[in-house]
Amino acid sequence: MIDFELNESQQKLVQMVRDFCVREVKPHAAEWDRDERFPREVVSQLGELGLLGMTVPEELGGADLDTLSIAAVVEEVARWDGSLALTVASHNGLGTSHLLRFGSDELRERYIPDIAAGRKLAAWGLTEPGSGSDAAGMRTTAVRKDKGWVLNGTKMFITQGSVGDVFVVLALTEPDKRQKGVTAFLLEKELKGFSQRPLHGKLGMRSSDTAELIMEDCYVEDWRRIGEVNGGFIDTLKILDKGRITIGALSVGLGRGALEESVAYAKERKAFGKPIADFQALRWMMADMATEIDAARLLVWRAARLADEKKPYTREAAMAKLFASEAACRAAAHGVQIHGGYGFTREFMVERIYRDVKLCTIGEGTSEIQRLVIARELLKA
Repeated sequence: MIDFELNESQQKLVQMVRDFCVREVKPHAAEWDRDERFPREVVSQLGELGLLGMTVPEELGGADLDTLSIAAVVEEVARWDGSLALTVASHNGLGTSHLLRFGSDELRERYIPDIAAGRKLAAWGLTEPGSGSDAAGMRTTAVRKDKGWVLNGTKMFITQGSVGDVFVVLALTEPDKRQKGVTAFLLEKELKGFSQRPLHGKLGMRSSDTAELIMEDCYVEDWRRIGEVNGGFIDTLKILDKGRITIGALSVGLGRGALEESVAYAKERKAFGKPIADFQALRWMMADMATEIDAARLLVWRAARLADEKKPYTREAAMAKLFASEAACRAAAHGVQIHGGYGFTREFMVERIYRDVKLCTIGEGTSEIQRLVIARELLKA
């Protein structure tokens, strides 16, 4: 049974995040975006607030929040800055979660406390220059040598790729088996043969760090292996399922931002002697935005509830991510239209939202992949 409201502790958590974002994020987000600058100082503050260890058990220094609470936090951060929300979502949901769920006790105890506190940032390397949705087209290889592995290959579009400290990298250990021959490894910055190249010039999410990871005869000891040999792809699918919930929440936050900014603007802006909020055409736009955003949030919350109840949620997570990301794109487009010429300038937040939100239909599985997942799950019945 789904609740339609957050409980008291969740509401207090969201209020804390909102207060922080209004104070520390809202005044600076446009500048970060313009300069393509990763706001390391604010990210460190998020670590102090416990928002970089939301999935981590308390004994390893984390907040141990449920999935619904994490979704609510990501939505709230995204309301004020999509780039910062992407940093929070990817750090918690990808690199950290993969290490936490499938890493050895030694790896967890050695790295997770620093990751949870934000002293180290985590990144996750799956996508390559020639393989995104087609993860089976991976070319990065890991070949056994002595008591470890030698990695060669390149990962592309990796969030936290140049500012991160700890990297979960997927590689082929038995290339002939394709996705059944993939294994995960933990790499660290400054490891011999491992380098990062920042990527600039993105359409949106410009203050979220994105980079290329390059491995050239990079030797990795076997204790850095995460999970079973050749079991990395199955683990990856589990990570992506959960990640789609947070990207859905991020989409809801961006869509909500477009709506709230548009409502405020429509009340103040006048045309033909009255506020433009009085015009039916714009009222219908805002009504559609509000309806779709609420529907998207309910889909996200449903998937989050199922995850917390340890029930299957692959289809529901894909639905949430698909609908929320596309609804948020529509909301952003309406937001720019409501703002008119001003919406086409950097002076108003809707312009940034319009650019940021497009990534939500691409990252962690494109809309097309979500439709494939949903159809596949339906046809299992």
